[in-house]
Amino acid sequence: MASAILLISLLFSSAVYAWPGTVNKTGSICTVVPSVDGSDDAPGIISAFEQCGQDGSVVFMNETYNVQSVMQTTGLNNVSIHLYGTLLWSTDTGYWVNNGLPLGHLNMTTAWILGGNDITFMGHGYGTFDGQGQFGGYDLAANTSNMPGRPISLTVANTTNSAFSGLRFVQSQFWTTAITHSENLLWEDIYINSTSNSTWGTQNTDGTDTFWCNNITFSRWSVTNGDDAIAPKTNSSNLLIQDSVFYGGNGVAIGSIGQYLDTFEFIENVTAERIICYSCEYVGYVKTWTGVQQGYPPNGGGGGIGYVKNIVFRDFVAINTWVAIAHITQCTSYVGATGGCDTCKFQISNVTWGPGVGNTVTSYLAELQCSAAAPCPDINLVDSFGLIGTNGTERQITCSNIVDPTFSCTGSAGSDQY
Repeated sequence: MASAILLISLLFSSAVYAWPGTVNKTGSICTVVPSVDGSDDAPGIISAFEQCGQDGSVVFMNETYNVQSVMQTTGLNNVSIHLYGTLLWSTDTGYWVNNGLPLGHLNMTTAWILGGNDITFMGHGYGTFDGQGQFGGYDLAANTSNMPGRPISLTVANTTNSAFSGLRFVQSQFWTTAITHSENLLWEDIYINSTSNSTWGTQNTDGTDTFWCNNITFSRWSVTNGDDAIAPKTNSSNLLIQDSVFYGGNGVAIGSIGQYLDTFEFIENVTAERIICYSCEYVGYVKTWTGVQQGYPPNGGGGGIGYVKNIVFRDFVAINTWVAIAHITQCTSYVGATGGCDTCKFQISNVTWGPGVGNTVTSYLAELQCSAAAPCPDINLVDSFGLIGTNGTERQITCSNIVDPTFSCTGSAGSDQY
């Protein structure tokens, strides 16, 4: 109780008793005071974590903090973070493109790397990350996929036994968050909204992507964006996605994976349940690169090996799905390239969609395109046949290289690039 009273007192008093752009430290609590002239608050934020990142608390007041440079705050332990205000990313795209911190995979970069053990990061329902993505990402990229240098707003790395809750992310420049080399995390009550007011779309504004992660729960997410809502990628296992609502975008994406030649990777034991998808391209889909390397990441690659297995999408509601409820493609390839859909040796198995309700704008219930080099066994559509196409036509289930399907395929799945 005494600690809570001290924290509240600091929120109301630190702006008075601390110099702007500095850190007010009382005991183990560091309150970051924003600059009053719009200068970079990143040094003060880093200082707060250096002083109170071990058995302490870092507090952001209900003010706007200008983040104009990269931040790395790692090795934290037993720290609580309270974000009451807004972290406003600068629109200096030249800086971000040239100075982003490496994600360590796919040649991606990030603006902030945070990590440690026993972290509690609370946004209290209104603490906000504002990436100003209209200027720092959408118009700059002009619909170019995976434009190098667009930064991920927050990357959680090498983190264990931690919780992130009540955070808001708006106008992300690129992927909203990434999680890498982490285990035993809870992400709940997360709000994401990245929308464009120009002719350029919000491509690559994923809600989150995971790499080398185990045992993570995503609960009560609201995601409005132009790409994947949640996307487990390289070596991700035991993930639970539940009780969330997605608007537009692609739904839950398993992958893409298999982008590095002859490199073994896997995704396994992922459950997405009680998801409502409004006008999503799919409810859930699986995507691998072809077996032929063409170019290099982030926009090229292929030829990886490994497996995807034990994936479940259940108890979902699909409203005006753009393409199909269920989707598998092993055709992902270099931008502008085609073909190679039957060359992938990446094994997909034991994937289930259903039960679920809703409708599709098209007549397709499922498009399931597996590679002839690694046909897909144990692919299931469970009690999903109440789903209808809005045009009243017969539901289509197209299939290629599905081993012993328990449903009737109405034709061959296309080999379009996704």
